[in-house]
Amino acid sequence: MEINKMGNYFEDFVVGQQIFHAQSKTIFESDNNIFSLLTMNHHPVHTNLDYCENNLHGKILVPGTLVFCLSVHLSVMDISGKAIANLEYGTINHLLPTFINDTIYSRTEILNKRESNSKNDRGIVHVETTGFNQHKEDVISFQRKILIKKRPNEK
Repeated sequence: MEINKMGNYFEDFVVGQQIFHAQSKTIFESDNNIFSLLTMNHHPVHTNLDYCENNLHGKILVPGTLVFCLSVHLSVMDISGKAIANLEYGTINHLLPTFINDTIYSRTEILNKRESNSKNDRGIVHVETTGFNQHKEDVISFQRKILIKKRPNEK
């Protein structure tokens, strides 16, 4: 049995590689409500069924920032578990709406990597993560750069 590891070292990432992350999460009504309350997102499209039934989607829409957070965190075991820091998030695209009881999965493509200019024990990995639902429809994509430890010298 292989012991569960948290993240990968800089050397483990291969440019062009696609990683389908093992974890997933169904978004329940309670998740939507708690997230909306915690983030003070009180727009009725996220919290008022009567309002939603008379608007575009006809049902409650999950906040895109919740879908973003889930997609990031579903990738941690593979991508940023050995991170020193997340340096940059960018190019966030909300592709399709997400609703209560949708299940979110994610996959990540390694776009680029380079060694640190200032410290030789780390490097920067540039990735694009895509969150998709149970119908295999992409719902969000975003890029980020992560400062990741290099494999320790074994003595």
